Amino acid sequence: MPQFELIMPKMGESVAEATIIKWSKNEGDNINTDETVLEIATDKVDTEVPSPFAGKLLKKLFNEGDVVQVGKVIAIIGDGDVATTTPVASVASVTETKVAEIITTATETVATVTENNYSNSNKFYSPLVKNIAKAEGVSLQELEAIAGTGANGRVTKNDVLGYIPQRGVQAIATPPQGVVTPALQTATAPTAAPTKSNVWIGPKDEIIEMDRMRKLIADHMVMSKQTSPHVTSFVECDVTNMVAWREKNKKEFEKREKEKITFTPLFIEAVARAIKDFPMVNVSVDGNKIIKRNDINIGMAAALPTGNLIVPVIRNADQKNLIGLTKAVNDFAARARANKLQADEIQGGTFTISNVGNFGNVMGTPIINQPQVAILATGAIRKKPAVMETEFGDVIAVRQMMYLSLSYDHRVVDGMLGGSFLRKIADYLEQFDVNRPF
Repeated sequence: MPQFELIMPKMGESVAEATIIKWSKNEGDNINTDETVLEIATDKVDTEVPSPFAGKLLKKLFNEGDVVQVGKVIAIIGDGDVATTTPVASVASVTETKVAEIITTATETVATVTENNYSNSNKFYSPLVKNIAKAEGVSLQELEAIAGTGANGRVTKNDVLGYIPQRGVQAIATPPQGVVTPALQTATAPTAAPTKSNVWIGPKDEIIEMDRMRKLIADHMVMSKQTSPHVTSFVECDVTNMVAWREKNKKEFEKREKEKITFTPLFIEAVARAIKDFPMVNVSVDGNKIIKRNDINIGMAAALPTGNLIVPVIRNADQKNLIGLTKAVNDFAARARANKLQADEIQGGTFTISNVGNFGNVMGTPIINQPQVAILATGAIRKKPAVMETEFGDVIAVRQMMYLSLSYDHRVVDGMLGGSFLRKIADYLEQFDVNRPF
């Protein structure tokens, strides 16, 4: 039988690499067609890679934890002897002389990368980054101080190579291109030995290791708070007309469109309209530059059964009608729960909505989803007595009320812009036409 190369698959237009998180087969194991050989991850999306042909796994070319470029050969399948090619030759194609020297001094496979030097970090570093850091004597303290330009702030090869010539300088005046975090501050004090945790642990306490997704979320949240000065504004909103419209139309909507309509697409519709009125909320920050986004791509934060969070993105939300938004919301919610989202579907967002009302919460102060500059939390809708102005004077009536809260990056969104934008969202919801068609 001939030998076949198993290729790292392409998982989206914007995805260039993936991390091997688990090999389901060992060398020498038989593999059936379409049987899972390994599991890979891009950001928060985990994917199984099946074999397109039957045979025997002859050689793994990468190990668990390795970051592999899309299109690279990751395994050899067949029933003969595999060629004695250096498995990590794929990473040796990097043209920088320094990187090539480091790779050639490493042993034959990436498995020989010494993990102990950087095992005390909660951040993920690829074997190549660790090799470079080790060869250059970059301490864990220094490595963690480097502002990463990769996905979710990950430190890349270029980040390390750009840092090495600057060692000893108090601050980098011009950060590497693409960095959206504050300027890198280098460590000048002697490297201290890693300290043990000082968290007290009782005899009945249970220690639970964070899974990969939880670590990514934790890193992203800490990075966001370090990057953006957060300000949160609140507004109370009367959504009685919107609730009445949904109650009146939900059965007919489901019968005609085969979709259940929730409040989420109605919130997204209002946000997309408000962004058109206040486009400077739909921006990102790159150093001293503001990047104004022309597309309105709205992320909807979704809680997974594991308790982790994922944010699929509805692209060009302003160009979709209510039926299109409903179908997109339901599709993403279902596939998020089933762990079937694609890597491209959680990238490229320009604004995020978090529906804390799903859990009965009346309001929240969400953390900005970098590199965005604002995020909206929608609270629970509750019946409350409210004062209404009528032609006969003020009256107290039972109304459907909710709180909206907007967290925004005070570097570029001031109180006037943030407050006006939030008020505009509330206006669109309060002015909902109870007789509108769907």
